[in-house]
Amino acid sequence: MTTQEIVSKLWNLCNVLRDDGITYHQYVTELTYILFLKMANETGAEENFSKGVTLLEGDNLTADQEAANNEKKIVLDYSWETLCGKSGIELHKYYKDLLRLFGTYCTGRVREIYQGSSTNIDEPKNLEKIITTIDGLDWFSAREEGLGNLYEGLLEKNANEKKSGAGQYFTPRVLIDVITRLTKPQPGELCNDPACGTFGFMIAAHQYVKDHTDDFFDLDADTAEFERTKAFTGCELVHDTHRLALMNAMLHDIDGKILLGDTLSNLGKSMKGYDLVETNPPFGTKKGGERATRDDFTFPTSNKQLNFLQHIYRSLKSNGKARAAVVLPDNVLFADGEGERIRVDLMDKCDLHTVLRLPTGIFYAQGVKTNVLFFTRGKTDKGNTKEVWFYDLRTNMPSFGKTNPLKKSDFESFEAAYEAEDRHAVSDERWSVFTREQIAERGNSLDLGLIRDDSIVDYEDLPDPIESGEEAIAQLEEAVDLLMSVVKELKSLRKTEV
Repeated sequence: MTTQEIVSKLWNLCNVLRDDGITYHQYVTELTYILFLKMANETGAEENFSKGVTLLEGDNLTADQEAANNEKKIVLDYSWETLCGKSGIELHKYYKDLLRLFGTYCTGRVREIYQGSSTNIDEPKNLEKIITTIDGLDWFSAREEGLGNLYEGLLEKNANEKKSGAGQYFTPRVLIDVITRLTKPQPGELCNDPACGTFGFMIAAHQYVKDHTDDFFDLDADTAEFERTKAFTGCELVHDTHRLALMNAMLHDIDGKILLGDTLSNLGKSMKGYDLVETNPPFGTKKGGERATRDDFTFPTSNKQLNFLQHIYRSLKSNGKARAAVVLPDNVLFADGEGERIRVDLMDKCDLHTVLRLPTGIFYAQGVKTNVLFFTRGKTDKGNTKEVWFYDLRTNMPSFGKTNPLKKSDFESFEAAYEAEDRHAVSDERWSVFTREQIAERGNSLDLGLIRDDSIVDYEDLPDPIESGEEAIAQLEEAVDLLMSVVKELKSLRKTEV
């Protein structure tokens, strides 16, 4: 059984839960709890559940201490076989207790994943059906293809289901891979995603380093340990999504810190000193339009993506090598006021060398127009951007979506232009450049680089705008005169009647 077949079988289980009124996102979270237990059984990690759990000893324990000991015994005695051996109401109660107790008494990733967890499954038979189905899957094939790949396939299935609303935190894998190939994470570098969703960017960065170091065997022991425990970090605001990120990281053998919190709060002030940032931050404004709670932003604004942009370029090391790739909507490119000041600050502090204009239809909101900004933090705070290259992957492109997803081949020309030794020698109509002076003359707008749209047959056939305006004025004046004459006639009729 292939990973895709296993994912389809797991996804079809959501039909079992519809009568319980469980949403797609709740289902994936619920599935995460149970999959974690089964995968721990398959990988021999069940012993980690009891690490750090010790019984209180003594002859004079209080009633509360005795109760705590009884709860700890459930954790110490837990196994997947024990769970599968129960049924009906007994299974439902045991499962509910496990969720609470793992989040209370366990340590490390186990506690992080189960902290604050609860089940939305009310019908014991539904719970039993899910556990039985998961237990019966072809886990040998799943291990061979990678448990992490299986879980990511499930997350992608959820993101592609419009009703789940999960697409807002899932960036298409092909785009993540393109960004990672171009930013080239290196061993020993500290990487971060300040709005990490399910941790896709960092997993791709981790895999890139593995692929280029023979699964870390080319590294010394200390660097290999750094890659596993410290190199790849993130922050996620939504608790359930944070739980998915933890699970995803664990299945890819990544033990870096993944914070639960808001990067745009003062928590984000501690997130700095990075060599690489890759991210797709949330779009929109702060709820209710209030300003961000960070007290260290030079340019406070209610626009979340502008605040994330400020955070990102300030979080990079000032060594001339630290870099970032950020997915942002079009309004970041042309917003005035604080938006312009943030762009100027970005181009001062960083070399904003490339802007990729992405096609529409690749995220959950079909009409959202997005871009990827690639920049490198300078050693100084002034004059780092000399010119900005734009690649238009939006105009005259096919319609992307569920039936026509993005493919690696769609980015080949862009990657070739991006990595060219002499960018000026690249012959591609989608590839253009603007100097810093030209950008300043345009009010520091970065809404540039789009090519002629072939859906407009011929610009020369369009009427002269001045002539069109004058014709419209004449028609409006004629209409006003006609209305005036009608009003005069009505007034005269009223006088006659009097």
